[in-house]
Amino acid sequence: TREDFEIVDKKQIPTPTELKNEEKEKTEEARWSAPILSLAKKASENLALSYGSALKSAALVGFIAKPVSNDSTAKTSVRHHAMEERANLMNMMKLSIKILIQSALSLGRTLDSDFPPLQQFFVVLEHCLKHGLKVKKTFIGQNKSFFGPLELVEKLCPEASDIATSVKNLPELKTAVGRGRAWLYLALMQKKLADYLKVLLDHKHLLSEFYEPDALMMEEEGTVIVGLLVGLNVIDANLCLKGEDLDSQVGVIDFSLYLKETQDNDGKQDGGITAVLDQKHYVEELNRHLSCTVADLQNKIDCLEKTNSKLQEELAAATDRIGSLQEEQQQLKQQNELIRERSEKSVEVTKEDTKVELDTYKQSRQGLDEMYSDVWKQLKEEKKIRLELEKELELQIGMKTEMEIAMKLLEKDTHEKQDTLVALRQQLEEVKAINLQMFHKSQNAESSLQQKTETIASFEGKTNEMMSSMKQMEERLQHAEKAKQAAEERCNKMKQELAGRLDTCRQQMSQLDSKCSTLEKELKSEKEQRQTLQKELHQEKDATALLKTELQQMEGLKKELRKLQDEKQQLEKVCEEQEQALQEMGLHLSQSKLKMEDIKEVNKALKGHTWLKDDEATHCKQCEKEFSISRRKHHCRNCGDIFCNTCSSNELALPSYPKPVRVCDTCHTLLLQRCSPNSS
Repeated sequence: TREDFEIVDKKQIPTPTELKNEEKEKTEEARWSAPILSLAKKASENLALSYGSALKSAALVGFIAKPVSNDSTAKTSVRHHAMEERANLMNMMKLSIKILIQSALSLGRTLDSDFPPLQQFFVVLEHCLKHGLKVKKTFIGQNKSFFGPLELVEKLCPEASDIATSVKNLPELKTAVGRGRAWLYLALMQKKLADYLKVLLDHKHLLSEFYEPDALMMEEEGTVIVGLLVGLNVIDANLCLKGEDLDSQVGVIDFSLYLKETQDNDGKQDGGITAVLDQKHYVEELNRHLSCTVADLQNKIDCLEKTNSKLQEELAAATDRIGSLQEEQQQLKQQNELIRERSEKSVEVTKEDTKVELDTYKQSRQGLDEMYSDVWKQLKEEKKIRLELEKELELQIGMKTEMEIAMKLLEKDTHEKQDTLVALRQQLEEVKAINLQMFHKSQNAESSLQQKTETIASFEGKTNEMMSSMKQMEERLQHAEKAKQAAEERCNKMKQELAGRLDTCRQQMSQLDSKCSTLEKELKSEKEQRQTLQKELHQEKDATALLKTELQQMEGLKKELRKLQDEKQQLEKVCEEQEQALQEMGLHLSQSKLKMEDIKEVNKALKGHTWLKDDEATHCKQCEKEFSISRRKHHCRNCGDIFCNTCSSNELALPSYPKPVRVCDTCHTLLLQRCSPNSS
């Protein structure tokens, strides 16, 4: 809220002469001895004079309450408010510089960063530099910092390059505000703060990119403040940047250093009025800073709400993913339960079949106990084999689950890498836009260079014309001397005029030379900018190459995923084949049980041969290969030994069997030899 103060008696406002006399009396009482202190005294006197005139003008013009007309538009009110802000900041700057110089001279030593007037000076200077700053929007968020215009000093003044490099090399600084504060500290220690800011104000066309048109740095108040900063060259400061946290410092003005209680004495009424006006300025500035902080807090709240909404969306997506994963887990559990139920059912069916068959065999044929025992042993072995197969199936199911987990992890990695690729593409697009802007700037600089070269050529033509005109004038003078001696006075006058013109021409030539030198410097700076742009282009090319390598790695991961899927399919095929083998084993068992009667008859026919048991044979008798699930055992119906399928693939009709039965190779050859002489 804005408060208006009325001044009852304008005669109480001190004039600049009165303020000057008061300052002279104070200086006589102080009696500074050193020449440096005398210079500081003069600077403080100048500050006091300017401060008194500013107070008088503020009291007469700006701070007397006037009724605002209803016809005034919003634009005029905004301009008036901006003018008041600039006046308040300028007066605060004057007061802070005055108090800083007086307190430093009273101490008589170098100032540290803990010195309160120096800290308040930096806070006020920071508020002056922040006045009217434009807000720059980036893909990260809004950026409003006064370090941007300070970076231009390095390009405009090469002496400031040391400050910029030292600020960039400080590892503690992470924000632009901290870098700007460190830059101001170093410039004050070098005693070149006023010079650097004056260079910025001389190039206001560059500052228009960072400041609004009605900002303090774009108006006359900025030049006044730069003139006041010259007085700080008297002060010696030793500021340590490593230990301080410049990023998180809060720039709040401590008005207790400046606010003073008014006294009722008649002799000090002028000082009371100035104190009241100062308090008015400070209260208005405090209100403005509070409104700025409220606006900043509202912006932060909006950003936090946006981030909260984004996080809620991400949480919803994550819950959806978790639900889908849980559904997949339930499906896999159901599949495992189905497989187990099927295997248990098959085992129960086989057990029931074996029990029924055993009962029938016991009731019908008691003489086949030995054969039944053999069958029982085979059943036990097959049960063991089935248990082993079930264990292998469980292992394969565990492998399947691990493979699915690995597939899910790979999918997550691919999604994350795709997100990073999208972000990198956005950065590439922004970099391309920046490159286009820099290219347009370089083209504009080339066009300006061509115009300047044309102006130089026109100036050279003018100088040639002037030289030719000089020669013509000399010839006319020679003719005039021969014709009339009386015209010598006029000739002398003409010579003097020509000498003056020559001097002006020489001055113009020197100015043209200086302009040429400045143009050459600008050309060099533009060449350096081009080189920096080329370096940035190379860096961008390297970044694109890295992105391509990452894409190739992604393709390799996709190939690995495909390989894993193929391996999964192969494992499924192996499982199906093993299930088929189990089915075949069941069929063979049923067939073997049905052939038990045939085996009994064979035993009766082959009483001379011993029927070898299945437990006793682990290798084929002929080829000596070990039996397995794929290499089955087969009895020779002639000799009773156990052979593999390849060694017992022959079939012959035996006297005990009506149909041709399996016979080993040796028995086959022997039986054929026996049959051949009988037939003959």
